[in-house]
Amino acid sequence: MRALVQARTGLEILAVVSNRADAPGLAWAEGQGLPTRVVEHQLFRSREAFDETLHQVLDTFRPDYLLLAGFMRVLTPGFIARYPRRMLNVHPSLLPAFPGLHTHRQALATGVKLHGCTVHFVSPALDSGPIVIQAAVPVLASDTEQKLAARVLAAEHRIYPQAARWLAEGRLAFSQGEAVQVRGAAAPSASFVSPLEEP
Repeated sequence: MRALVQARTGLEILAVVSNRADAPGLAWAEGQGLPTRVVEHQLFRSREAFDETLHQVLDTFRPDYLLLAGFMRVLTPGFIARYPRRMLNVHPSLLPAFPGLHTHRQALATGVKLHGCTVHFVSPALDSGPIVIQAAVPVLASDTEQKLAARVLAAEHRIYPQAARWLAEGRLAFSQGEAVQVRGAAAPSASFVSPLEEP
């Protein structure tokens, strides 16, 4: 979230909304003069009830897009349907590999040589929405989960603002089969950042 705000992507950040009152990003956002709201998921009896209240809070800001960052809740299909092709998320793996949790642990356990992160549109299927951009990082023999996670996080901070910038510029388009194309970008590396590129 901080990387998105600081990158000045061209998107106006209307608010920062969290499901946890203790999320450190809330205090930082308030310090930047951004409106913040909290919808505590633990206060609701069902996902549907939480999502309905979350929707009501979000719509007071009339957002064009929702950018999820560290929001560790599975949203219901009904909620997602209210924002079709308007929700982005970042996931710490090269999807479709390692959806869900503990991606770095999975990468180390399977012995892959490249790991990374993916910015994708949110769909009802977990971590399966159309991919916008990916970045790869090498997996080193000396890696722990923490070391690998830090390297992936640095890549996330590069590609998520890039995806947001493309949104702001109206450059993301959907082709047949729900694949995302970046209009006006040099193909195909425009949507893939290799471990050799400088920040």
